[in-house]
Amino acid sequence: MSHHDPQLPLPLPAPPRAQDQPLLPVRMVNEWVYCPRLAWLMWVEGEWADTDDTARGQRVHAATDEGGGRLPSPENTARGDDPMARARSIMLSSDRLGLIARMDIIEAADGIVTPVDVKKGKRPHVDKGAYAPERVQVCLQALILQDNGYDVREAALWYAGSRERVRVELTPELRASALQAASDLRLAVSCGHRPPPLDNSPRCVRCALAGICLPDEINWFGDHDPPRPLNPADDPAMPLHVVTPGARIGKKGGRLIITPPDGEKVKTPLINVSDVSLYGPVSISTPALTALFRQGSSVAWFSTGGWFNGMATAAALRSAHVREAQYRAFFDAGRCLRLSRALVEAKIRNQRTLLRRNWRAENGEDGKSDILTRMKRLHERCPHAPDESALLGLEGEAAALYFRHFSKMLAQHDPEGMTFDFATRNRRPPRDPVNAMLSFGYAILTRTLASILSTTGFDPWRGFYHHQRPGRPSLALDMMEPWRPLIADSVLLTAVNNGEITPADFIHNGPACAMKTKARKSYLRVFERRMEVKATHPLFGYRLSMRRLMEVQIRLFARHLDGELRDYFHYTPR
Repeated sequence: MSHHDPQLPLPLPAPPRAQDQPLLPVRMVNEWVYCPRLAWLMWVEGEWADTDDTARGQRVHAATDEGGGRLPSPENTARGDDPMARARSIMLSSDRLGLIARMDIIEAADGIVTPVDVKKGKRPHVDKGAYAPERVQVCLQALILQDNGYDVREAALWYAGSRERVRVELTPELRASALQAASDLRLAVSCGHRPPPLDNSPRCVRCALAGICLPDEINWFGDHDPPRPLNPADDPAMPLHVVTPGARIGKKGGRLIITPPDGEKVKTPLINVSDVSLYGPVSISTPALTALFRQGSSVAWFSTGGWFNGMATAAALRSAHVREAQYRAFFDAGRCLRLSRALVEAKIRNQRTLLRRNWRAENGEDGKSDILTRMKRLHERCPHAPDESALLGLEGEAAALYFRHFSKMLAQHDPEGMTFDFATRNRRPPRDPVNAMLSFGYAILTRTLASILSTTGFDPWRGFYHHQRPGRPSLALDMMEPWRPLIADSVLLTAVNNGEITPADFIHNGPACAMKTKARKSYLRVFERRMEVKATHPLFGYRLSMRRLMEVQIRLFARHLDGELRDYFHYTPR
């Protein structure tokens, strides 16, 4: 039974909650008061990103997260059986309030219980000693304790940065505002509308989800100021490619151990690996897979020749919000056609740009101006294509022009006097070294985009332009179209023209041509260099790596599909 101080107000009525609604985490109410959009992204869409700030917070909470101590029952506390008690990391809920909280510290003394929430930073010098979101969070913890029969008179915040304790008085105003915030969040979730981003707010500057929320980028489409460079720095983790036949990947401690059939083991910290790609007969252990999935890394399997076989990812996302928008668009034939037009237009634009930039003078200038003019006319016709067949015709005509003159971008001789001959695009199997590299590059690019699409909540297998077929990630192929010239084709040109790959690095077997292991390793090195190249976003003006640029574009595409953005612009550099 709860003992209540007559000088304190009685607990307020619980906010209404439907029976099928889950208990609301008190931490999400904190985020709602701080930024409604942040709370929505974290709780409803299951988004998260670690930063230096969040890592410091995890270290500060390490001791409390381990648990320990013992919280007496309300009856024992009321009788004073445990005059002094302290418990860490206690999960409590209230069905009446519809709230659940993991409380860092609960202190019990002389029949009174006090929740203490731990914060990593220093005490802010503001009225009441703490910011509103923190006060709301610890107040709701106190209300949950009260609802479980404990006598709670006040709450407290502990700031690890300055080692200060701040008392939080449970005033009627604070209780009412805390319960109202919980009710507002619950109502927003039931309505199903993502809150708009904050407008030029200083809160966005250090927000862990700035690169996911894209507040300034979303607002830019509404004629706001140019975006600030809020995007978090590129993740220092890099993809791991294992191409040596017979290699095995295991785990020991916090490291991946790559063991080739012949040669020394290679060790790399797990934290430095963003994702893993395995080529041919390469095996990976269950502990290694589990560790990679825990940190959100995906694993992809390729054939020895580079054919993309499939991918496994962690079950990270808790929401189908993006996929629902994707499926709605897919079943709208008119919208599918509009999206397909934009994809093909962007692809032809970027093919034209690559030709214009890389046409080598020693190959002659004859026909260059005419080819560029014809490709310009083709991409200008894409927005007016009446149906998919007409669009396929425009794409095919542009591809024929592009690949017919692709050799104009290649150096004619390597140091040994051997030539890369290229006449037309062919595959299954590729019949010459250039086509072998194109197929390999497109497979890697497909895997890269499939991983980003999965991370951002899409279904990579359901596309708008590429028809669904067993084993084909249609949406990844869709999104790859504008990037083919900019990434895969550009990497091929760099590798060949710099002499990093030569005609001697290929195997010919009948009509088929395949890359040797050395060629695949060289190509992958150039590919990863290309992905780290900084580019200026043509709309927003800030610089970021090509890898990060892809993610920004796909997140903007998701916002376009769910209706938050009216327009979407593919990346088409000049």
